Amino acid sequence: MSSAASRPSVDQPAPAPALKRNFDDVGWEYGVLIDPNDLNVIKCKLCPKVVKADIYRLKLHIAGKKGEVRPCPNATPEDKEKCRKAIAESGRAKRARKEKDQEPMDSSSLAKGKKLHQQKISEHVMKERLHRFKRYVGKWLYVRRVPFNSINNIEFDQMIEAAGRFGPGAKKPYQHELREKLLQEEVQDTKEIIGTCFLESKEVSAESHTGELIFQYVNSCIDKVGADNVDQVVTDNASNNMAAKDLLSVERPKIFWTSCATHTINLMLKGMGKMKKFKTTINQAKSLTIFIYAHHRTLALMRKFTKKREIVWPGVTRFASNFLTMQSLYEKEQLRKMSQSDEWEKINHVKSAKGVQATATLVRPNFWSSVALCLRVFEPLVKVLRMVDGDVKPSMAFLYGEILKAKEDIKVAIGNIPGAAGLYSSIMEIINVKMKNRLDCPLHMAAYFLNPYYSYNDDSIFQSEEVMDGFLITVETFYLGDYDKQSQLLNDEVHKFKDRVGHFAKQVAIAGYKDFDMNPVPVLQKMAIRILSLTSSASGCERNWSWHEGIHTKKRNKLTSERLEQLVFVQFNAIHAQKKEKAKKNKMVDPLLATEATCAQGWIVEGGEEDENSYLIAETCSAEEVTRLRRSARLNQPREIEEDIYSEPEDDPINEEEIEFESDQEDVVTAGYEAEKGVGTSDN
Repeated sequence: MSSAASRPSVDQPAPAPALKRNFDDVGWEYGVLIDPNDLNVIKCKLCPKVVKADIYRLKLHIAGKKGEVRPCPNATPEDKEKCRKAIAESGRAKRARKEKDQEPMDSSSLAKGKKLHQQKISEHVMKERLHRFKRYVGKWLYVRRVPFNSINNIEFDQMIEAAGRFGPGAKKPYQHELREKLLQEEVQDTKEIIGTCFLESKEVSAESHTGELIFQYVNSCIDKVGADNVDQVVTDNASNNMAAKDLLSVERPKIFWTSCATHTINLMLKGMGKMKKFKTTINQAKSLTIFIYAHHRTLALMRKFTKKREIVWPGVTRFASNFLTMQSLYEKEQLRKMSQSDEWEKINHVKSAKGVQATATLVRPNFWSSVALCLRVFEPLVKVLRMVDGDVKPSMAFLYGEILKAKEDIKVAIGNIPGAAGLYSSIMEIINVKMKNRLDCPLHMAAYFLNPYYSYNDDSIFQSEEVMDGFLITVETFYLGDYDKQSQLLNDEVHKFKDRVGHFAKQVAIAGYKDFDMNPVPVLQKMAIRILSLTSSASGCERNWSWHEGIHTKKRNKLTSERLEQLVFVQFNAIHAQKKEKAKKNKMVDPLLATEATCAQGWIVEGGEEDENSYLIAETCSAEEVTRLRRSARLNQPREIEEDIYSEPEDDPINEEEIEFESDQEDVVTAGYEAEKGVGTSDN
């Protein structure tokens, strides 16, 4: 986290007005707030005493109440008397309120009490001031077209609180300060973050995204971090990335280059979703939600029955939207009740062809059983996807083992339905094809071997030829050229691990052995800690590769490359830090859930997955603006997961503008390298 103490010195602003609460209590004549972050820390104006309670305790201090708080040595008799009277008056008012609360009350006295109650002038003024303040915030949002959800973050809360504590006379920063001094200070604070962080990105939209370019950039980042601190590079399997992998293996043979687990698992799920048995159910569910959202009466009735809960949930990928929405549909028993209600029958649109089809879908038992089957079959892989996509803890140690478990869970989920054997065989073929050479590389095998959670519960892992081959290759790569350590690990230490010698015989070994004081396997331990602490996904960086484009939403807003990279650096790490804080408080949101409804357009409107606005834009904008707006529109679209095929962006610039962000099919720039490259580092 950032440390305020380590910030570079800056010019001190003019002395701000004394901090003070908005009350007319007599105690504020003798005290002042000294900590804007703690409104209960009050300093006496007459002596150095600091009271860590409230203004009542400061009045006790001035009045010299013995036994309550140390008396003020500099208070005059007039000061003491003034505070004593205020304390006594406060006590009488409190007793009066208590006596009134204890009196019997009937409806007439209650009505009379309400009628006689007169709001204090100060309360009325404060309500008016607060309302006026909210109006100004709203006006800024409306006029400048700022999304309403932009205020739902801690930075906005901090800004409002700081302005309120400063009081009248607060001045906004100049644009030059925002571009230079303040940005530099924020960058410096961000650099002091401890732990996993976003290191940097690079704007290369004007260059060809070749394997050589990617290699040069990744290699330069490794130099900055230090080769001894880098164990792995994670990307998808696009051809330019694989070309960079080959170049890096020659330059730095000790560093592993692996495939993004999130991207690969999404490909598995997408392939399963295209199977006829599942695709039919998904299309029926889409037709249902599109009909409900297409008419205001059906939409209002749906929200009435679901208690204003939406049935469409946007996901970060198209498959995520499919799974989350079908899960939401299945949990909404109220929808089936809605279709049988008189209110539903009275809606004219329900009598149309699409309405009849929607009603039939809602009441058909086969549809709901098919939805349940989809969820049961997809859920095991979705669990793995959430693990690798959550950015909460290292996932390399569990990736391979959890995929094997997912295969078994899918077999159980299919059960004995008609055609179960053929269905399971087809699903396994999809998973195995997508997994081959992506999630079964030597590094994944070594992590599976070294994790006692799996290997100590299944001794057959130690006899698996595939696992042992991967482990041996990993040892040779990790300790490249150091034959003494390779020999020590393979001929001695690994046998202690396999035979559970010493500490390995204890149950705590399943939780890991990196904290043992008496470590009998130092060479194996070093490798195990480094490997089991690795991530297996690059999706955390991929979702921010579009920020360069997002910052350049206006034609005139063309920042310098250095300032642009600084903005992305600050934004990425601020979001990452907030995610870690939420994880600590067990408030982590579903990593598959998106925040924008535009990420689920295919479930809301006909043809919603296509850019339907392009024709309207073309009628009112120039060709250059159309291109720019199409690109900006992609920022709100869900990630499209395709096979890893790379094509040069310069060959067909028109098609480049038509494609969706983070798609790596033909004529598409590889996900993550459309406009810039990102690299992250960890403290492990």
